[in-house]
Amino acid sequence: MASYLTRRLMLMVVTLFGISIIIFFLLRVVPGNIVDILFDSAGMVNPAEKVKIERELGLDKPIPVQYLAWIGGIAQGDLGYSYVSEKPALDEIAPRIPVTAKLALLALIFSIALGIPLGVISAVKQNSGVDYALRVLSLTGLSVPAFWLGLLILMAFVARFDTIPIYTEPTKSLWEELLLYSVPAAAVGFRSSALIMRLTRSSMLEVLRQDYIRTARAKGASAQAVNYDHALRNALLPVVTIVGIEAAFLFGGPIVTETVFNIPGVARFLVEAIRTRDYPIVQNLVMFIAIVVVVVNFLVDLTYAALDPRIKYAG
Repeated sequence: MASYLTRRLMLMVVTLFGISIIIFFLLRVVPGNIVDILFDSAGMVNPAEKVKIERELGLDKPIPVQYLAWIGGIAQGDLGYSYVSEKPALDEIAPRIPVTAKLALLALIFSIALGIPLGVISAVKQNSGVDYALRVLSLTGLSVPAFWLGLLILMAFVARFDTIPIYTEPTKSLWEELLLYSVPAAAVGFRSSALIMRLTRSSMLEVLRQDYIRTARAKGASAQAVNYDHALRNALLPVVTIVGIEAAFLFGGPIVTETVFNIPGVARFLVEAIRTRDYPIVQNLVMFIAIVVVVVNFLVDLTYAALDPRIKYAG
């Protein structure tokens, strides 16, 4: 087990190193940098002034030198300075991480609490009216675009409650915060719950056809014991995989949802930084998202062993 963990940690480091190279060089391949954007918006081009600003920002140095300076800064806890606000990148990013984390956590709870039970019910009541209704609901969740669903929710709140549930200022209490994030969390979690529901249903149907399930029924085990104690536990492995993928997506920041509901999270800030070519912000935010994805995948692998004792990570 120790050797497996060591290999996985080394693989995580190598993966993040590769991602950092791809991020850094792809940003430089995109035409135009922040200096070009500033001069284009001002409607003037002074070559001498432009060269001076590029020198101040370090954009005149060779790309490998810029990359080594960035990586060296990260190793020392220095993420650089935002080109737009001229503030430390860490000070710009850190306040937005809890906002996205709260939204992602609520959306993940919503999707799991809705997706797994409904998937089990759909499988147990296969080809019944309930099953058909739940399958239509899951297909709807997968088909409806997130931005359209978000706009429909906003329109419904305006028409019904004469208010609009968007982020305008920091909340003053836990209850207000829960109410504020619950609406966008439900909007973004609806798709995830539909995906989890369909996968839970298909996995449960496969397990319910196994011989040991028929044996349990023949021995007189109750329907609840068969469905939940025997079938669901063994059907959860593929579900855990998709939950991990959705968790990584949600904690990486649902861009559309944060934009529609005016939430000052990581994803919305990343889009703004890409538009202005704010390299330090983009690089560090993408690395943060990459770290979240890699760590979530690692935790999913460990969860496999906890759910299924037959899975062993040999040394």
